[in-house]
Amino acid sequence: MFSTTNGRRWSALALIVTAQFMVILDVAIVNVALPSIGRDLSMSDTGLQWVVSAYAIVFGGALLLGGRLADLLGRRRVFMAGLLLFAAASLLCAIAWSEGSLIAFRALQGLGGALLAPAALSLLMTTFTEGRERNLALGVYSAASGSGAAAGVLLGGVLTSYLSWSWIFYVNLPVGIAAAALAPVLLKESRADLGHRHFDVAGAGTATSGLSLLVYALTRATTDGWGAPSTIGLLAGSAALLASFVAVEARSPWPLLPLRLFRQRTLATANAAMLIIGAVTFSEFFLLTLYVQDVLRYSPMQSGAAFVAFAGTVVLVSNLAQAVVSRLGVRATLTAGFLMSAVSVAYLIRLPLDGNYFADLFPAFVLGGAGMALSFVPVTIGGLAGVDRADAGIASGLINTSRQIGGAVGIAAVTAIAAAATGRVTTVEGVDHGYRIAFVALLGLLLAGAAIAALFLRPAPAAPPAEIVDYAPLEEAA
Repeated sequence: MFSTTNGRRWSALALIVTAQFMVILDVAIVNVALPSIGRDLSMSDTGLQWVVSAYAIVFGGALLLGGRLADLLGRRRVFMAGLLLFAAASLLCAIAWSEGSLIAFRALQGLGGALLAPAALSLLMTTFTEGRERNLALGVYSAASGSGAAAGVLLGGVLTSYLSWSWIFYVNLPVGIAAAALAPVLLKESRADLGHRHFDVAGAGTATSGLSLLVYALTRATTDGWGAPSTIGLLAGSAALLASFVAVEARSPWPLLPLRLFRQRTLATANAAMLIIGAVTFSEFFLLTLYVQDVLRYSPMQSGAAFVAFAGTVVLVSNLAQAVVSRLGVRATLTAGFLMSAVSVAYLIRLPLDGNYFADLFPAFVLGGAGMALSFVPVTIGGLAGVDRADAGIASGLINTSRQIGGAVGIAAVTAIAAAATGRVTTVEGVDHGYRIAFVALLGLLLAGAAIAALFLRPAPAAPPAEIVDYAPLEEAA
């Protein structure tokens, strides 16, 4: 068990949360700056799409790899490597001189995030013991994860309006460097006690390529169409690679992702729920950003300010959610979170052409922020409950992967649904109708999530003491 003091552990949590917030923020902050980037670098709409997609493909594809590397090489070491790579890639993005260079550096930034995110969550898991203490820490962590996307829209609007698009990347430099410098002081090193140091090369190759190809296929589907030969071929290739990954893992003596983890029903159900949460969260911000800019004609600055209510509610309720989980349990809290989000989305289905912020958006933002917080906290607790500390990195990578893949699927799906509903009508009325039909689809997805949580989620037992690795004190490791 850890011998760190309470103050040191909560300082460590602050560092972990800051790093996680930076990664999640970066997913959304770029969207607001895309028009400015396109003008400065003379990029087409397709090129601008790849500024977002290059990051998403590498980030989503390499999360499992990042999680297992953290277990094998040391969680603090991989955390620091991810921070420094993310900061360096951010600098390169800021000084990018062409379309190709920016897309390549965004992919490198995604790799840094894929190393950083699972290492951060596994450090939290091994710093705090399962139960109330870890639940409280996960509440703070989830506040950063849940509010990062909303804060990204706000910060992106401010930086793009008053400075330039390069500053959306420059802001990562001081954060990344400072966090990497503080990591040896505040975080202790830990790694999995697996009895070996072998690495599952075949599993890493098939998982990373299969997941990356899946995200790429879903990205292409938004432009080529779901029935296009290119989309079908890419999805088939992804399915073949992921099937090969499962076959490799079933036979490997040292698997990248031990399939035995899925025997824990709470973990399996939590990851299924996280797929839905990721799909709804990414899609909702995507649709709402387009609505306020394309229909209501908000400026980037106004668009960012509009999401303050959403982000603020997420932060506030996330810090209360652990107490709700302690009283009601993971299943009841997650079900309530899904239902609250469903009410919010149902309210958004009526989005009018001349919408008023406080009448038509603000109530949904507050309800949606509360629902997101009451979903993120219990689903993360469920995804890590009962997991041996030796598997902390890979379990963290898995829950992050579920969110990222869910987000990619969600955006591709709502884009296709909105386009189909809009048809050939290019007027504001037609666009608004397409958005409302997409929100109907998200409502159905949230109700399905509530049913999954209510019917299949069960508490998982904590890992037995014999399986907990006794790590060196913080002062010795530092």
